[in-house]
Amino acid sequence: MKIGDKVRFLSEIGGGRVAGFQGKNVVLVEDEDGFQVPMALNEVVVIGEENYETQHVVEIKKQQEKQEELEIEPADLPVTFKAKPEERKGGDRLSAYLAFVPINVKELSQTRFEAYLVNDSNYYLRFAYLSAEGNAWQLRATDEVEPNTKLFIEEFGREDLNAMEHVAVQLMGYKRDKHFLLKPTANVQLRIDTVKFYKLHTFEPNDFFEEPALIYTIIENDRCKINLKE
Repeated sequence: MKIGDKVRFLSEIGGGRVAGFQGKNVVLVEDEDGFQVPMALNEVVVIGEENYETQHVVEIKKQQEKQEELEIEPADLPVTFKAKPEERKGGDRLSAYLAFVPINVKELSQTRFEAYLVNDSNYYLRFAYLSAEGNAWQLRATDEVEPNTKLFIEEFGREDLNAMEHVAVQLMGYKRDKHFLLKPTANVQLRIDTVKFYKLHTFEPNDFFEEPALIYTIIENDRCKINLKE
């Protein structure tokens, strides 16, 4: 070991260059700030230029990680627990609806609209929402709706209504982590009267939204509605 060698400490984090010696057993180690720290010879080890820089970066990173762990509040940790949906009495018969809600009902002539799939049952519903293009169909959305809740499907404007005159909803019901009665699958086609989107009275109070909504029945009490009903 000689003056100018790079060294690192063995019993603690840190290191530097050898600036001199005090007697036979003490070495003066100069850090990045120019401070000289006396250390016992058996507490330091000579390292190469590349190893020193790498070790220094690793040690700093470890210190930062430990500091971050200490600073994390319990409220900042991600929520991994998710409560199971509650079942309600009378909800074991499938009922589901397609709902259209104006974003601003007070400005009906200018507002845009939101489409929802409403699940009024104790079953999970996997659904596909489609619109017709001549004899063909286009998938607009597919997802899963939890029991006794509603799911946003899409936002649209009046310029989109022509593509929504003939829609279909296919759905399948099931429960998770328990036995259940097999329910009928639904494949319901609906004729959407787009003129209704220009009339305030067609959006009515309902049990599913705080705002007035235009609601079409897909299935109710396990019975699918007749196809192409307006």
